Amino acid sequence: MQKIRTALLSYGMSGKVFHAPFLNLHSGFELLGSWERSKKLVQEDYPAVKSYPTIDELLADDVDLVIVNTPVGTHFEYAKKVLLAGKHAVVEKAFTTTVAEAEELAAIAKEKGLKLAVFQNRRWDSDFKTVQKVIKEGVLGDLVEAEFHFDRYNPLLSPKAHKETVNDGAGILKDLGPHLIDQAVCLFGSPKSVFADIRFTRENSLVDDWIDLLLIYEDFRVRLKASFFVREANPAYTIHGKKGSFLKPRGDVQEDDLKLGKKPNLESWGTESETLQGLLHTEIEGKEICEKIPTLQGNYFSFFDGVHDAIANNKPEPVTAQDGVKVMQIIEAAIASNTQQKVINL
Repeated sequence: MQKIRTALLSYGMSGKVFHAPFLNLHSGFELLGSWERSKKLVQEDYPAVKSYPTIDELLADDVDLVIVNTPVGTHFEYAKKVLLAGKHAVVEKAFTTTVAEAEELAAIAKEKGLKLAVFQNRRWDSDFKTVQKVIKEGVLGDLVEAEFHFDRYNPLLSPKAHKETVNDGAGILKDLGPHLIDQAVCLFGSPKSVFADIRFTRENSLVDDWIDLLLIYEDFRVRLKASFFVREANPAYTIHGKKGSFLKPRGDVQEDDLKLGKKPNLESWGTESETLQGLLHTEIEGKEICEKIPTLQGNYFSFFDGVHDAIANNKPEPVTAQDGVKVMQIIEAAIASNTQQKVINL
């Protein structure tokens, strides 16, 4: 198997939790190290790797793939530098801060024959994979509406300055919003128009922390919501069709397990509790059923497997730059809708 030499642009929470464990697990990747500006932590977990003092030294090394996992406002600058250096790139969400930036990165990657993927790991959450399966099976009939939530109860401001100061990458719309939007686009394609309500709800908050987006499709509607003031959780996914409904709590365990230092595997990883199974209430072959549906296994390893296949075998990226462009188009439309208080056509 071809070894893809990979480096991270930071080793904070995302590098330590979401990237390094899977790169280390996958036999097709070699983790070379991480750019670390002040804290030198990567070698504590992976003694054989390098800690690069600058991005230029990282790019001068024999690196094939760079993970751009820095704050959102820096994604465009660093991803562009990576691509112009002739390296493949994976960029975390939000892909960029504007549609124009996303399109420019996509154009550079295409011109240089490089792979550019967006790290939308939530496509491989156990709960979302199960929702995707239920919809694909058609047991709900023609869809009428869907509502996705990514809610938390956390009224305190983040200690990370880039998350709470006014900048192009801050706010819940570009933090949790891309997860919800990407999942909707993955399931249903791009909507024809968007209506959005974006609020500041925490005391002294300088950035948006509550969103309610309505994605308008030809024959159905999708509502996407995120909030920091939800103590009693709504279903993460509610889908209603002309035959029936499916309600699924958020149940994926991967992030929590990774934060606890658990190492991913290919067998039992991403297996959520049976108590969080979704409820399917519908009619199949003339018979009404109301039953819990077993949850599929989640595994972010599949994203990295797709990235390896894209680079080694010239296959499409698991989440393409064009997927990232579509998400940014909806985010820009949501901002315009909230400002102008009207529906924005895409």
